[in-house]
Amino acid sequence: MTAQRLEKLSSVLNKRQQDITIVLENVFDPHNISAVMRTCDAVGVQEIYILNTKIPPHKKWGPKSSSSAAKWLTVQQYENAEECFSSLRNRYSSILTTYLSSDALGLHQVDLSKSIALVFGNVHSGVSDEIGQWPMEIL
Repeated sequence: MTAQRLEKLSSVLNKRQQDITIVLENVFDPHNISAVMRTCDAVGVQEIYILNTKIPPHKKWGPKSSSSAAKWLTVQQYENAEECFSSLRNRYSSILTTYLSSDALGLHQVDLSKSIALVFGNVHSGVSDEIGQWPMEIL
């Protein structure tokens, strides 16, 4: 590896956002996961959590939709929600769940100055009731 390439990689890694992560719960389509990975990579989110409590773990992501972003990210896969959220609580000071509700916070009301995990559900049903019942903030 050339010195220039190493300097470029180090520069990119130093700009990664270590205080924010994305959690995807039961997202069935690996291409959707790959699209989120590509976005995370583009904005500097280093770590992403994949929680599959109702579907088998994904073995691979959609290579055409991720542009190989997965190889640059730290991907954590869980089949157990309790283990996943225990890990999140150890690493992030706030866990926010996306949920449609009249009393939900807007994104601009969220304090992004602390470490945060943002939980998203699948396209069809959103975040499950099981995850929605965990004691956390709702976005």
